[in-house]
Amino acid sequence: MILYIQYLKAYFMSISQYKKSAILTIIGQFLTSLFSLLGINFLFSQFNSLGGFTYEEILLCYSNITFAFSLAEFFARGFDTFPYLISDGRFDRILLRPRGAILQILGATFEISRLGRLFQAILIYIWVLPRSKIVWNFFNIFVLLEIQICGFVLFVSLFILYATICFFTTQGLEIFNIFTDGSREFGKYPFAVYGDKVLKIFTYVVPVACIQYYPISYLTGKTGNMLYAFTPLFVIPYTVLVVIFWKIGVKKYTSTGS
Repeated sequence: MILYIQYLKAYFMSISQYKKSAILTIIGQFLTSLFSLLGINFLFSQFNSLGGFTYEEILLCYSNITFAFSLAEFFARGFDTFPYLISDGRFDRILLRPRGAILQILGATFEISRLGRLFQAILIYIWVLPRSKIVWNFFNIFVLLEIQICGFVLFVSLFILYATICFFTTQGLEIFNIFTDGSREFGKYPFAVYGDKVLKIFTYVVPVACIQYYPISYLTGKTGNMLYAFTPLFVIPYTVLVVIFWKIGVKKYTSTGS
């Protein structure tokens, strides 16, 4: 953890040399992601609800996914660019160092621009939570925190899974973006609105619905099933399996010779 904090300090010291550029990049991401928000507003100018979810509840889905994904992108950017570490031989150097490969890759690079989307999600939270008609008690606050923590862990796991596949393909598979960027785009609306098949895929294959549709359905009173409140915890065994797969990939890794 101390080493990781040092990585963060070094990164922020580097971007502090170009403060205006960093600020403009953050603002650019903030404004770009506004288009998705405008799409939701346009939709609800024509309809009162979507799949039984009100405007405020849709915004809660949107902010949950945006917050978790943006935070994961900021901290796990190294795994998103992992194919380049393999193709140019830099991963060989990582394996020679007396620290875990995952820690080194997490600290290799960060993505300051993603903070623009993160700030947008926080602002939406501030606006929507008092208007969501959720009865706020200790347990519901716990569920909301559970959603965010497990959502962050899930998206980091997906980035690690994407990187692990590169051990077998050398290059990253663009089709995997269906489960990373695609999860973010699909997750702006409740997964149930896409139909039962899509809901099952994002429940059992990539459990993004477990940190969005199910717990939010519980929080908003659409179901009284207490199990829905604990579906984000399904991310824990999923992450364990991803880490095991990563270790298998590391053992099977052979240098590209670059």
